[in-house]
Amino acid sequence: MNAARQGRTPGQTVMDMPEEELDDDSIEQPAATLPDVSFTAIDLDRDDEEGQAKTGAGVIQALVKRLPNAPGVYRMMNAAGDVLYVGKARSLKKRVTQYAQGRFHTSRIGRMVRETARMEFVVTRTETEALLLEANLIKRLRPRFNVLMRDDKSFPYILLTADHPSPGIYKHRGARSRKGDYYGPFASAQAVGRTINSLQRAFLLRSCTDSFYENRTRPCLLFQIKRCAAPCTGEISHDDYAALVAEAKEFLSGRSQKVKEEISQAMQRASENLDFEHAAVYRDRLAALSHVQSHQGINPQSVEEADVFAIHQEGGQNCIQVFFFRTGQNWGNRAYFPKADPALEAGEVLGSFLAQFYDDKPTPRAILLSHDIEEKELLAEALSARAGRRVSVSVPARGEKKDLTDHALQNAREALGRRLAETSTQARLLEGFAATFALEKVPVRIEVYDNSHIMGTNAVGAMIVAGPEGFVKNQYRKFNIRSTTITPGDDFGMMREVMERRFSRLLKEHGDEDAAEVEDAQGFPAWPDVILIDGGQGQMTAVRQILADLGIEERVTAIGVAKGQDREAGRERFFVEGRNPFTLPVRDPVLYFVQRLRDEAHRFAIGSHRARRKKEMVSSPLDEIIGIGPTRKRALLHHFGTAKAVSRAAVGDLMEVEGISERVARLVYDHFHDNG
Repeated sequence: MNAARQGRTPGQTVMDMPEEELDDDSIEQPAATLPDVSFTAIDLDRDDEEGQAKTGAGVIQALVKRLPNAPGVYRMMNAAGDVLYVGKARSLKKRVTQYAQGRFHTSRIGRMVRETARMEFVVTRTETEALLLEANLIKRLRPRFNVLMRDDKSFPYILLTADHPSPGIYKHRGARSRKGDYYGPFASAQAVGRTINSLQRAFLLRSCTDSFYENRTRPCLLFQIKRCAAPCTGEISHDDYAALVAEAKEFLSGRSQKVKEEISQAMQRASENLDFEHAAVYRDRLAALSHVQSHQGINPQSVEEADVFAIHQEGGQNCIQVFFFRTGQNWGNRAYFPKADPALEAGEVLGSFLAQFYDDKPTPRAILLSHDIEEKELLAEALSARAGRRVSVSVPARGEKKDLTDHALQNAREALGRRLAETSTQARLLEGFAATFALEKVPVRIEVYDNSHIMGTNAVGAMIVAGPEGFVKNQYRKFNIRSTTITPGDDFGMMREVMERRFSRLLKEHGDEDAAEVEDAQGFPAWPDVILIDGGQGQMTAVRQILADLGIEERVTAIGVAKGQDREAGRERFFVEGRNPFTLPVRDPVLYFVQRLRDEAHRFAIGSHRARRKKEMVSSPLDEIIGIGPTRKRALLHHFGTAKAVSRAAVGDLMEVEGISERVARLVYDHFHDNG
């Protein structure tokens, strides 16, 4: 069915439609990712023949005769409606016919076909559109038989603002909603932070917020330590500061040598004029620029803008190393470990990974690969169409570009070696954990809970998660304690609220499913095998009662970890259902493992508590007034100085503030004066 038949305008996506209008054939089409894709969804899930097979090649065979000989995307689904695989084809009819014949090159495809109970199809105008749509659906649906990216965090950038007379330099992640120049991507937030620190020493750019800038009456500490030129208090003119900003833009745009030569010449002139103070400033700026480039490692001469990908396979796992080169400078690298069938070749994994990688990221002018991929030209065409300019995808055979891919491949090999060693150690620890606590199977998901508060204030519950590959930080959760009936400092009450909220939601989302088969969007189990509680017998009694009330005491094993005598590490006592409390030998690896889990939960709980406390400390009474947004709040504070002064102001005084009408002034006045 096309867009008109679905009852939406051509620019409207499925997500814009009311929930009751959505059906299984509706395909989300994000405008930012697929701006020009036009498709028709067709549903062939109906039984026309008696005795048709419920799953397998027979189901697929019945669909072939009704399929068009056109490009598109198909979804293979099991009897429960879970998407098993998303693929694209130049001809849907020919591709599905291959599945229907029952002759498969790999056992993976055979298993996939045998589990298939239905299929859904989307016809696109071109194979390029099909490739883009396929990547989008794989990332959204995360089918079990596709190659899946496990880490899809956005990349950080450097932002030089353009919406202020004195532009600032900031770390930026997310949508580019603020006016300015963006430079990157950088491989990590740490790389951005280091670069910004060095750029501040080199160009003396401000990094404070606009409100902080506007309220300064004297230079801050950054001016004293020569990290900022202090345009806020007029220590440098706007024209001279604009010259510093222009130099920073040139450096970040790849003209670093020109900038260094100009600073060097200025240093020489100052020295010849015996102005040694300014000469020393130029000297320090040159040193800062050298520091930036020394931390970038390889800086190729023939590669202006490119991403370098290298893949290494070992032990049934894959590591893809990505290096980012922009404006002739190396902005760091990141390792990915995609989930893929061990039978897939390196080129197959890399090709699937690339389409997903650029689904929501800007594309460079060149992509360099360590291994050839099957649809290299098609990928280049698709990325070029999305970027609006030519994008080349190549496998260098010689020269500096080949050196770059070899360097990336070496990094991929070393990163995967470290991961395999860590995974092996973690597997042995989990096996020892299962043996120590007499578990029926080796746990895959362990959840650890802890609370943090100060005399009951800003109470926060924390949950951290560990699995076969270590800590799973995207599964961490914090719980702001909401109950008003809990006595301040009542750890039992706080733990009860955390556990009830956590498992009530889990039951609501996955209550009727087999815990062993429930996975989240990342392919990680949703139900914990074990929960560790930082507490003794009292805490465990409360936790077991909550699990019993929810009817899940048989699904989850609860273990209590109590501080040892004098709270000394190594003397922890463990509380397990059906066993007397016991301790472990001081040098037992399992004991170290549990201590590490508990310490991580403690760290996360304290960090969450401090963040909540800090937020409360910096909050203003004006935040509580409905109708007073950031602009009016800023205007009031600029006029009166403090929130306390605002609370004492009369209605007439409030009306003198720009943007404050009589109605708003009365609203503010009534908030601080109880007329009841």
